[in-house]
Amino acid sequence: MKVIDDLAINTLRFLAVDAIEKANSGHPGLPMGGAAMAYILWSRFLKHCPDYPGWPDRDRFVLSAGHGSMLLYGLLHLSGYNLSLDEIKNFRQWGSRTPGHPEFSHTPGVETTTGPLGQGFANAVGMAIAERRLAAEFNRPGFPIVDHFTYSYAGDGCMMEGITSEAASLAGHLQLGKLICLYDDNRITIDGATDITFTEDTGKRFEAYGWQVIKVTNENQTELVEEAIAGARQDLTRPSLIMMRTEIGYGSPNKQGTSAAHGAPLGVEETVLTKQRLGWPLEPVFYVPPEVSAHFSRYKDILRDKKDEWDTLFADYYLQYPDLARRWDEWHSGQVPEELVADQRLRKFGDKPVATRVASGQIMQVLAEYLPNMIGGSADLNASTKTELKGLGDFQADNPGGNNIHFGVREHAMAAILSGLSLHGGLRPFGSTFLVFFDYMKPAVRLAALMGLPVVFIYTHDSIAVGEDGPTHQPVEQLANLRSIPNLHVLRPADGAETAAAWLHILQRRCGPSALILSRQNLPQLSGTGTGALKGGYILSREQNEKLDLILIASGSELHLAFEAQQLLQEQGHSVRVVSMISRELFLTQDEQYREDVLPTGVERRLIIEAALPMGWEKIAGPKGVIIGLDDFGVSAPGELVMEKRGISTDAILSWAEEMLMDNQEG
Repeated sequence: MKVIDDLAINTLRFLAVDAIEKANSGHPGLPMGGAAMAYILWSRFLKHCPDYPGWPDRDRFVLSAGHGSMLLYGLLHLSGYNLSLDEIKNFRQWGSRTPGHPEFSHTPGVETTTGPLGQGFANAVGMAIAERRLAAEFNRPGFPIVDHFTYSYAGDGCMMEGITSEAASLAGHLQLGKLICLYDDNRITIDGATDITFTEDTGKRFEAYGWQVIKVTNENQTELVEEAIAGARQDLTRPSLIMMRTEIGYGSPNKQGTSAAHGAPLGVEETVLTKQRLGWPLEPVFYVPPEVSAHFSRYKDILRDKKDEWDTLFADYYLQYPDLARRWDEWHSGQVPEELVADQRLRKFGDKPVATRVASGQIMQVLAEYLPNMIGGSADLNASTKTELKGLGDFQADNPGGNNIHFGVREHAMAAILSGLSLHGGLRPFGSTFLVFFDYMKPAVRLAALMGLPVVFIYTHDSIAVGEDGPTHQPVEQLANLRSIPNLHVLRPADGAETAAAWLHILQRRCGPSALILSRQNLPQLSGTGTGALKGGYILSREQNEKLDLILIASGSELHLAFEAQQLLQEQGHSVRVVSMISRELFLTQDEQYREDVLPTGVERRLIIEAALPMGWEKIAGPKGVIIGLDDFGVSAPGELVMEKRGISTDAILSWAEEMLMDNQEG
């Protein structure tokens, strides 16, 4: 095997070198240095099926160091995925299936979108949690229908990022023994050798987290790599870190082991020297030896047989455990039962004022009755965010059948782990924290939106009405920040009925994540709220005559203020409409006629009220609209007083409205 192994490894190296050279852009160092260990994993251990990339029981391979994408593309191409050599040649070009960093759903066989370092590592932790949870739910004696490993390929940059520490700590606590990280320990980053910034003992750090640590001093000794991976797979009580000592840019006479090999093509002259040094033909470029093609083809047949064996096992499982099999289908369908949509508990909230975080917590208990694959938790804030699923147990090492994950104070890792849970399939993940701590989560939320994952991010304590905790805990700019992310639906309900409608939209949306924004303070139950919220914006209270003078537009906890102001303005003889804008993104997806019905273009006097940065409301406000918002931080004081002092009150609305109406009359 040694000859064919060496040939296959060099094929991976030079597919990457040639693609990056042709594109005149890319990162050759990682594929050249890590080809050996990646090849051993894919040719000896990885359980997957190129003909059926979505096979539920496949092993997951996550390239956390996404800049090394050409290594993954080479593996996918040689393994027989639907990724042609022409696509390899079109690396980083418009319309190709080989973008600069791997993108989920864009390239067959890519499990997650990676590039920002550490994100993929945390995604892999989520995938490993999903495997453990589904195995606990569905496996039965003689029927291990969920039995696979999650592998992450990480580099020095991943190890430096804080998200990796957060996720690794949780993984060790949960004893995720089927999680294995291949650490490409080449000790080089963009600025040079890691000894200028990174001199800790990474192995000891991971041992402290509760990981098994295995060291390989030279990844080109493939028998040692194989032994290390086999050893990692044998310990199912601890996740494993395999520290592979590699040489970035391996084979390059002048760039091997230096940062020069990291993020730029080798160059024509150095490419020739490298091929000569490793005994590789100069022509043709993108050369795949016939022996290598035949070698991977034989392995593809073996993998297909494994998939066929699982199909047979699952067919027998259907016969022996029909109820479990139906539940499996339901968990993986993503469908929302009609009975849930019709449940009247989602429409009855009484007359008592209640915080929308409390209403959401009550709603979640109902949802979990119909959707027992809801799984998630909070960043150590369940008591405040009200997200505990009662009676469904805690997910722990000794209780893998629980649905409540205690993420600890690890907001960033939580967000990326939720994406991993979603990417794995079979579960409906959610996570919660205070809105102000979205700052800790932004990179992972953005990637969830980029991938189109139906992850639920729950943010409570949504405004300066938080009060006494002061400006460090009072979000001001976070709503604008969230709304700036493409494909993220931000929903800020005003009462119980709107919160229920928000949840129904969130559950039915399968093409992207949602952010549910909830209040700490109690809010009144308003008349007329509910199903209209499913369109993002709707008329809560109509004007009193045909001539419409002013439209009040508000979201969330400010909606009742707009409603109160309308009543007072109408007592003065003004014709005023109140529009609830629970989600700008959702409203703007409605057809033009509906949007015109809600916000007639002929009515230019629009007053928007939201206790947050006004940024982004301009399109809805129009040229003559006014936005009541916040352009400064909050302050430590009782919440109602903070709102009043910062100009978020019924009196402030009346003052602005009267001025606008006076201008209208004068005009």
